[in-house]
Amino acid sequence: MKTAGAATVGTATQTRSEPHPDSYMGSGKALEILEQIKATDANLVVADDELSPRQERNLEEILKMPVVDRTAVILDIFALHAGSAEGKLQVELAQLEYNLARMRGLWTHLERLGGGIGTRGPGESQLETDRRLARDRISTVRKRLNKVQSNRKLMRSERERTEVPQIALVGYTNAGKSTLMNCVTGSEVGIRDELFHTLDPTTRQFEHRGRAYVMTDTVGFIRKLPHQLVDAFGATLEETIHADVLVLVEDGSQPPQERQERREAVEETLSQIGASELPRLTVVNKRDLMSPDEIEEMQIQRPEVLMLSAETGEGVEQLLEAASASIGSRMEEVHLLIPYSEGRLLDEIYRVAGDLSRQSGETGVEVTAKMRPDQAARYSRFAINSTPL
Repeated sequence: MKTAGAATVGTATQTRSEPHPDSYMGSGKALEILEQIKATDANLVVADDELSPRQERNLEEILKMPVVDRTAVILDIFALHAGSAEGKLQVELAQLEYNLARMRGLWTHLERLGGGIGTRGPGESQLETDRRLARDRISTVRKRLNKVQSNRKLMRSERERTEVPQIALVGYTNAGKSTLMNCVTGSEVGIRDELFHTLDPTTRQFEHRGRAYVMTDTVGFIRKLPHQLVDAFGATLEETIHADVLVLVEDGSQPPQERQERREAVEETLSQIGASELPRLTVVNKRDLMSPDEIEEMQIQRPEVLMLSAETGEGVEQLLEAASASIGSRMEEVHLLIPYSEGRLLDEIYRVAGDLSRQSGETGVEVTAKMRPDQAARYSRFAINSTPL
Protein backbone atom coordinates (compact mmCIF):
# COMPACT_ATOMS: atom_id res chain seq x y z
CA MET A 1 0.00 0.00 0.00
CA LYS A 2 2.94 2.31 0.61
CA THR A 3 3.91 2.10 -3.07
CA ALA A 4 0.34 2.99 -4.05
CA GLY A 5 0.49 6.08 -1.83
CA ALA A 6 -1.79 4.91 0.97
CA ALA A 7 -1.18 4.33 4.67
CA THR A 8 -2.51 1.22 6.37
CA VAL A 9 -4.41 2.02 9.60
CA GLY A 10 -5.68 -1.47 10.36
CA THR A 11 -5.90 -5.05 9.11
CA ALA A 12 -8.37 -7.89 9.53
CA THR A 13 -8.22 -11.55 8.57
CA GLN A 14 -10.71 -14.41 8.53
CA THR A 15 -10.08 -18.12 8.07
CA ARG A 16 -12.64 -19.76 5.81
CA SER A 17 -12.66 -22.87 3.67
CA GLU A 18 -13.64 -20.64 0.74
CA PRO A 19 -14.71 -17.00 0.24
CA HIS A 20 -18.37 -16.15 0.69
CA PRO A 21 -19.86 -15.94 -2.84
CA ASP A 22 -21.80 -12.74 -2.07
CA SER A 23 -19.65 -10.77 0.34
CA TYR A 24 -16.22 -12.52 0.31
CA MET A 25 -16.24 -12.65 4.12
CA GLY A 26 -18.89 -13.57 6.66
CA SER A 27 -21.41 -10.97 7.80
CA GLY A 28 -20.02 -10.99 11.34
CA LYS A 29 -16.48 -10.23 10.17
CA ALA A 30 -17.80 -7.49 7.88
CA LEU A 31 -19.50 -5.81 10.84
CA GLU A 32 -16.26 -6.05 12.85
CA ILE A 33 -14.44 -4.28 10.04
CA LEU A 34 -17.15 -1.63 9.98
CA GLU A 35 -16.37 -0.89 13.64
CA GLN A 36 -12.64 -0.73 12.82
CA ILE A 37 -13.38 1.75 10.08
CA LYS A 38 -15.25 4.01 12.48
CA ALA A 39 -12.48 3.76 15.08
CA THR A 40 -9.62 4.50 12.68
CA ASP A 41 -11.41 7.00 10.42
CA ALA A 42 -10.38 4.97 7.35
CA ASN A 43 -11.62 6.05 3.93
CA LEU A 44 -10.83 2.97 1.82
CA VAL A 45 -10.95 -0.81 2.25
CA VAL A 46 -8.54 -3.02 0.30
CA ALA A 47 -8.94 -6.78 -0.06
CA ASP A 48 -5.70 -8.74 -0.51
CA ASP A 49 -7.41 -10.99 -3.03
CA GLU A 50 -9.40 -10.69 -6.24
CA LEU A 51 -13.05 -9.81 -5.65
CA SER A 52 -15.91 -10.49 -8.03
CA PRO A 53 -17.98 -7.43 -9.01
CA ARG A 54 -20.83 -8.74 -6.85
CA GLN A 55 -18.60 -9.21 -3.79
CA GLU A 56 -17.14 -5.75 -4.22
CA ARG A 57 -20.56 -4.14 -4.58
CA ASN A 58 -22.03 -5.93 -1.55
CA LEU A 59 -19.04 -5.10 0.65
CA GLU A 60 -19.37 -1.44 -0.24
CA GLU A 61 -23.01 -1.52 0.81
CA ILE A 62 -22.13 -3.12 4.15
CA LEU A 63 -19.03 -1.03 4.91
CA LYS A 64 -20.46 2.26 3.58
CA MET A 65 -17.29 3.16 1.71
CA PRO A 66 -15.26 2.30 -1.41
CA VAL A 67 -13.79 -1.21 -1.58
CA VAL A 68 -11.02 -2.21 -3.99
CA ASP A 69 -9.27 -5.52 -4.47
CA ARG A 70 -5.68 -6.63 -5.00
CA THR A 71 -5.93 -6.31 -8.77
CA ALA A 72 -7.11 -2.69 -8.59
CA VAL A 73 -4.16 -1.74 -6.36
CA ILE A 74 -1.64 -3.44 -8.64
CA LEU A 75 -3.13 -1.75 -11.69
CA ASP A 76 -2.88 1.59 -9.93
CA ILE A 77 0.81 1.01 -9.15
CA PHE A 78 1.44 -0.09 -12.73
CA ALA A 79 -0.22 3.11 -13.96
CA LEU A 80 2.19 5.15 -11.81
CA HIS A 81 5.26 3.42 -13.25
CA ALA A 82 4.32 3.02 -16.91
CA GLY A 83 6.75 5.17 -18.86
CA SER A 84 6.81 3.94 -22.44
CA ALA A 85 3.96 4.16 -24.92
CA GLU A 86 3.63 0.38 -24.83
CA GLY A 87 3.55 0.27 -21.04
CA LYS A 88 0.86 2.94 -20.84
CA LEU A 89 -1.27 1.16 -23.42
CA GLN A 90 -0.89 -2.16 -21.62
CA VAL A 91 -1.97 -0.61 -18.32
CA GLU A 92 -4.92 1.16 -19.94
CA LEU A 93 -6.04 -2.07 -21.60
CA ALA A 94 -5.87 -4.00 -18.32
CA GLN A 95 -7.75 -1.25 -16.47
CA LEU A 96 -10.48 -1.03 -19.12
CA GLU A 97 -11.05 -4.79 -19.12
CA TYR A 98 -11.03 -4.88 -15.32
CA ASN A 99 -13.48 -1.99 -14.97
CA LEU A 100 -15.84 -3.08 -17.75
CA ALA A 101 -17.36 -5.79 -15.57
CA ARG A 102 -17.64 -3.37 -12.65
CA MET A 103 -19.59 -0.59 -14.33
CA ARG A 104 -22.76 0.21 -12.46
CA GLY A 105 -25.87 2.25 -13.03
CA LEU A 106 -24.52 5.49 -11.65
CA TRP A 107 -26.66 7.51 -14.08
CA THR A 108 -30.10 6.09 -13.26
CA HIS A 109 -31.71 9.47 -13.80
CA LEU A 110 -30.74 9.19 -17.47
CA GLU A 111 -31.91 5.61 -17.97
CA ARG A 112 -35.00 6.73 -19.90
CA LEU A 113 -35.68 7.05 -23.56
CA GLY A 114 -33.40 9.30 -25.55
CA GLY A 115 -34.98 12.74 -25.74
CA GLY A 116 -35.72 14.82 -28.82
CA ILE A 117 -36.89 14.24 -32.35
CA GLY A 118 -35.36 11.17 -33.95
CA THR A 119 -34.48 9.52 -30.66
CA ARG A 120 -37.85 8.03 -29.74
CA GLY A 121 -37.70 4.27 -29.30
CA PRO A 122 -36.00 1.82 -26.96
CA GLY A 123 -33.20 4.28 -26.28
CA GLU A 124 -29.96 3.46 -24.51
CA SER A 125 -29.27 3.80 -20.80
CA GLN A 126 -26.15 5.68 -19.69
CA LEU A 127 -24.75 2.43 -18.31
CA GLU A 128 -25.12 0.75 -21.69
CA THR A 129 -23.55 3.77 -23.34
CA ASP A 130 -20.57 3.65 -20.96
CA ARG A 131 -20.08 -0.04 -21.63
CA ARG A 132 -20.26 0.47 -25.37
CA LEU A 133 -17.74 3.32 -25.18
CA ALA A 134 -15.46 1.18 -23.01
CA ARG A 135 -15.61 -1.70 -25.50
CA ASP A 136 -14.85 0.70 -28.35
CA ARG A 137 -11.87 2.07 -26.41
CA ILE A 138 -10.63 -1.46 -25.69
CA SER A 139 -10.73 -2.21 -29.41
CA THR A 140 -8.81 1.00 -30.19
CA VAL A 141 -6.17 0.36 -27.53
CA ARG A 142 -5.69 -3.22 -28.74
CA LYS A 143 -5.05 -1.99 -32.29
CA ARG A 144 -2.53 0.61 -31.10
CA LEU A 145 -0.88 -1.93 -28.83
CA ASN A 146 -0.58 -4.44 -31.65
CA LYS A 147 1.22 -1.81 -33.73
CA VAL A 148 3.63 -0.98 -30.92
CA GLN A 149 4.24 -4.66 -30.26
CA SER A 150 4.98 -5.23 -33.94
CA ASN A 151 7.75 -2.65 -33.65
CA ARG A 152 9.08 -4.49 -30.57
CA LYS A 153 9.13 -7.74 -32.54
CA LEU A 154 11.13 -6.06 -35.29
CA MET A 155 13.68 -4.86 -32.73
CA ARG A 156 13.86 -8.32 -31.20
CA SER A 157 14.24 -9.88 -34.65
CA GLU A 158 17.16 -7.55 -35.33
CA ARG A 159 18.83 -8.65 -32.08
CA GLU A 160 18.25 -12.29 -33.01
CA ARG A 161 19.62 -11.68 -36.51
CA THR A 162 22.89 -10.42 -35.04
CA GLU A 163 22.94 -13.64 -32.98
CA VAL A 164 23.91 -11.92 -29.72
CA PRO A 165 23.17 -14.26 -26.78
CA GLN A 166 20.33 -12.99 -24.59
CA ILE A 167 20.11 -13.14 -20.80
CA ALA A 168 16.85 -12.27 -19.05
CA LEU A 169 16.62 -11.27 -15.39
CA VAL A 170 13.44 -12.54 -13.78
CA GLY A 171 12.25 -12.77 -10.21
CA TYR A 172 9.90 -11.46 -7.59
CA THR A 173 9.37 -7.72 -7.54
CA ASN A 174 11.97 -5.72 -5.61
CA ALA A 175 14.54 -8.54 -5.62
CA GLY A 176 17.27 -6.26 -7.00
CA LYS A 177 17.14 -7.10 -10.72
CA SER A 178 17.65 -3.49 -11.84
CA THR A 179 20.64 -3.08 -9.53
CA LEU A 180 22.15 -6.25 -10.98
CA MET A 181 21.47 -4.98 -14.50
CA ASN A 182 23.31 -1.75 -13.76
CA CYS A 183 26.21 -3.61 -12.15
CA VAL A 184 26.69 -5.90 -15.16
CA THR A 185 26.07 -3.48 -18.02
CA GLY A 186 27.17 -0.18 -16.52
CA SER A 187 23.77 1.32 -17.41
CA GLU A 188 21.68 3.57 -15.22
CA VAL A 189 18.32 1.83 -15.02
CA GLY A 190 16.14 3.61 -12.44
CA ILE A 191 16.22 2.01 -8.99
CA ARG A 192 13.82 2.63 -6.12
CA ASP A 193 12.72 0.60 -3.14
CA GLU A 194 9.22 0.12 -4.57
CA LEU A 195 7.14 -2.69 -5.97
CA PHE A 196 7.05 -2.81 -9.79
CA HIS A 197 9.42 0.14 -10.19
CA THR A 198 10.64 -1.52 -13.41
CA LEU A 199 7.55 -1.93 -15.56
CA ASP A 200 8.86 -1.52 -19.08
CA PRO A 201 11.52 -4.11 -19.99
CA THR A 202 14.98 -2.62 -20.48
CA THR A 203 17.62 -4.24 -22.69
CA ARG A 204 21.32 -3.33 -22.63
CA GLN A 205 24.36 -4.81 -24.37
CA PHE A 206 27.63 -5.66 -22.64
CA GLU A 207 30.76 -7.68 -23.31
CA HIS A 208 32.30 -10.53 -21.35
CA ARG A 209 35.57 -12.14 -22.41
CA GLY A 210 35.29 -10.64 -25.87
CA ARG A 211 31.76 -11.85 -26.58
CA ALA A 212 28.76 -9.51 -26.84
CA TYR A 213 25.64 -10.28 -24.78
CA VAL A 214 22.36 -8.51 -24.18
CA MET A 215 20.66 -8.46 -20.81
CA THR A 216 16.97 -7.68 -20.28
CA ASP A 217 15.50 -6.47 -17.00
CA THR A 218 11.86 -7.59 -16.85
CA VAL A 219 8.85 -6.60 -14.75
CA GLY A 220 8.87 -8.20 -11.31
CA PHE A 221 6.51 -11.07 -10.57
CA ILE A 222 4.20 -11.39 -7.58
CA ARG A 223 2.01 -13.98 -5.92
CA LYS A 224 -1.41 -14.37 -7.51
CA LEU A 225 -0.49 -12.28 -10.53
CA PRO A 226 -3.87 -11.05 -11.89
CA HIS A 227 -4.76 -12.69 -15.17
CA GLN A 228 -5.50 -9.27 -16.68
CA LEU A 229 -1.83 -8.39 -16.26
CA VAL A 230 -0.57 -11.66 -17.71
CA ASP A 231 -2.76 -11.07 -20.78
CA ALA A 232 -2.05 -7.34 -21.15
CA PHE A 233 1.70 -7.68 -20.60
CA GLY A 234 2.05 -10.78 -22.75
CA ALA A 235 4.30 -9.06 -25.30
CA THR A 236 6.49 -7.60 -22.57
CA LEU A 237 6.86 -11.00 -20.93
CA GLU A 238 7.76 -12.48 -24.32
CA GLU A 239 11.20 -10.95 -23.82
CA THR A 240 11.67 -13.69 -21.24
CA ILE A 241 10.62 -16.48 -23.60
CA HIS A 242 13.26 -15.57 -26.20
CA ALA A 243 16.22 -15.55 -23.80
CA ASP A 244 19.08 -18.04 -24.10
CA VAL A 245 19.27 -18.28 -20.33
CA LEU A 246 17.13 -16.99 -17.46
CA VAL A 247 18.69 -15.60 -14.33
CA LEU A 248 16.23 -16.07 -11.47
CA VAL A 249 17.00 -13.41 -8.87
CA GLU A 250 15.98 -14.02 -5.26
CA ASP A 251 16.12 -11.55 -2.37
CA GLY A 252 18.53 -12.95 0.20
CA SER A 253 17.40 -10.46 2.83
CA GLN A 254 13.98 -12.13 3.08
CA PRO A 255 13.25 -14.94 5.59
CA PRO A 256 13.59 -18.48 4.13
CA GLN A 257 9.84 -19.13 4.16
CA GLU A 258 9.15 -15.87 2.33
CA ARG A 259 11.84 -16.69 -0.24
CA GLN A 260 10.23 -20.09 -0.81
CA GLU A 261 6.78 -18.55 -1.36
CA ARG A 262 8.18 -15.97 -3.75
CA ARG A 263 10.12 -18.65 -5.63
CA GLU A 264 6.90 -20.61 -6.11
CA ALA A 265 5.15 -17.46 -7.39
CA VAL A 266 7.92 -16.90 -9.94
CA GLU A 267 7.75 -20.53 -11.10
CA GLU A 268 3.98 -20.24 -11.52
CA THR A 269 4.30 -17.13 -13.66
CA LEU A 270 7.07 -18.64 -15.79
CA SER A 271 4.79 -21.60 -16.40
CA GLN A 272 1.94 -19.27 -17.39
CA ILE A 273 4.03 -17.56 -20.08
CA GLY A 274 5.64 -20.78 -21.36
CA ALA A 275 9.16 -20.14 -20.05
CA SER A 276 9.44 -22.85 -17.40
CA GLU A 277 11.65 -25.12 -19.54
CA LEU A 278 14.26 -22.52 -20.51
CA PRO A 279 17.85 -22.93 -19.24
CA ARG A 280 18.27 -21.05 -15.99
CA LEU A 281 20.58 -19.95 -13.23
CA THR A 282 19.38 -19.07 -9.76
CA VAL A 283 21.12 -16.31 -7.84
CA VAL A 284 20.49 -15.09 -4.32
CA ASN A 285 21.04 -11.35 -4.30
CA LYS A 286 21.76 -9.01 -1.36
CA ARG A 287 24.39 -11.30 0.11
CA ASP A 288 25.78 -8.24 1.88
CA LEU A 289 22.59 -8.13 3.99
CA MET A 290 22.84 -11.78 5.08
CA SER A 291 24.60 -13.00 8.21
CA PRO A 292 27.50 -15.49 7.99
CA ASP A 293 25.23 -18.18 9.46
CA GLU A 294 22.56 -17.52 6.81
CA ILE A 295 25.15 -17.69 4.04
CA GLU A 296 26.54 -20.97 5.36
CA GLU A 297 23.07 -22.47 5.68
CA MET A 298 22.22 -21.42 2.13
CA GLN A 299 25.41 -22.97 0.77
CA ILE A 300 24.57 -26.27 2.51
CA GLN A 301 20.87 -26.43 1.62
CA ARG A 302 21.08 -25.06 -1.92
CA PRO A 303 24.64 -25.53 -3.20
CA GLU A 304 23.50 -25.00 -6.80
CA VAL A 305 22.61 -21.32 -6.32
CA LEU A 306 25.03 -18.45 -6.82
CA MET A 307 25.23 -15.91 -4.02
CA LEU A 308 26.07 -12.34 -4.89
CA SER A 309 25.56 -8.70 -4.04
CA ALA A 310 24.56 -6.50 -6.95
CA GLU A 311 25.14 -3.51 -4.68
CA THR A 312 28.83 -4.28 -3.99
CA GLY A 313 29.59 -6.41 -7.07
CA GLU A 314 30.61 -9.44 -5.02
CA GLY A 315 29.90 -12.66 -6.92
CA VAL A 316 28.79 -10.93 -10.15
CA GLU A 317 31.82 -12.20 -12.11
CA GLN A 318 30.94 -15.77 -11.09
CA LEU A 319 27.43 -15.21 -12.43
CA LEU A 320 28.75 -14.03 -15.78
CA GLU A 321 31.07 -17.03 -15.99
CA ALA A 322 28.16 -19.37 -15.21
CA ALA A 323 25.89 -17.67 -17.77
CA SER A 324 28.62 -17.83 -20.40
CA ALA A 325 29.20 -21.53 -19.65
CA SER A 326 25.46 -22.27 -19.82
CA ILE A 327 25.17 -20.61 -23.22
CA GLY A 328 28.45 -22.13 -24.41
CA SER A 329 27.37 -25.65 -23.47
CA ARG A 330 24.78 -25.51 -26.25
CA MET A 331 27.31 -24.34 -28.86
CA GLU A 332 29.33 -26.36 -31.31
CA GLU A 333 32.90 -25.93 -32.44
CA VAL A 334 33.40 -25.01 -36.10
CA HIS A 335 36.46 -24.77 -38.33
CA LEU A 336 36.14 -22.19 -41.08
CA LEU A 337 38.25 -20.87 -43.89
CA ILE A 338 37.26 -17.30 -44.59
CA PRO A 339 38.56 -16.02 -47.96
CA TYR A 340 40.33 -12.70 -47.86
CA SER A 341 37.61 -11.38 -50.15
CA GLU A 342 35.11 -12.01 -47.31
CA GLY A 343 37.17 -10.27 -44.68
CA ARG A 344 34.17 -8.39 -43.30
CA LEU A 345 32.84 -11.71 -42.00
CA LEU A 346 35.72 -11.96 -39.54
CA ASP A 347 34.37 -9.05 -37.51
CA GLU A 348 30.90 -10.57 -37.63
CA ILE A 349 32.14 -13.98 -36.49
CA TYR A 350 34.17 -12.42 -33.72
CA ARG A 351 31.08 -10.55 -32.50
CA VAL A 352 29.07 -13.77 -32.60
CA ALA A 353 31.66 -16.14 -31.15
CA GLY A 354 33.80 -13.99 -28.90
CA ASP A 355 36.80 -16.22 -28.14
CA LEU A 356 38.24 -17.71 -31.32
CA SER A 357 41.57 -18.70 -32.79
CA ARG A 358 42.69 -17.57 -36.21
CA GLN A 359 45.61 -18.17 -38.53
CA SER A 360 46.32 -16.60 -41.87
CA GLY A 361 46.86 -18.94 -44.82
CA GLU A 362 47.46 -18.61 -48.54
CA THR A 363 43.83 -18.20 -49.56
CA GLY A 364 42.22 -16.88 -46.39
CA VAL A 365 42.01 -16.97 -42.62
CA GLU A 366 41.43 -20.26 -40.83
CA VAL A 367 39.16 -19.75 -37.82
CA THR A 368 38.18 -22.06 -34.96
CA ALA A 369 35.21 -20.83 -32.92
CA LYS A 370 32.22 -21.96 -30.90
CA MET A 371 28.75 -20.80 -31.85
CA ARG A 372 25.13 -21.90 -31.71
CA PRO A 373 24.04 -24.53 -34.26
CA ASP A 374 21.87 -22.02 -36.13
CA GLN A 375 24.82 -19.65 -36.32
CA ALA A 376 27.13 -22.40 -37.54
CA ALA A 377 24.69 -23.19 -40.32
CA ARG A 378 25.01 -19.64 -41.62
CA TYR A 379 28.75 -20.12 -42.18
CA SER A 380 28.58 -23.75 -43.31
CA ARG A 381 29.78 -22.88 -46.83
CA PHE A 382 33.13 -21.86 -45.32
CA ALA A 383 33.49 -25.00 -43.17
CA ILE A 384 36.63 -27.14 -43.51
CA ASN A 385 36.92 -30.70 -42.29
CA SER A 386 40.57 -30.69 -41.37
CA THR A 387 41.77 -29.45 -38.02
CA PRO A 388 43.29 -25.99 -38.38
CA LEU A 389 47.04 -25.61 -38.08
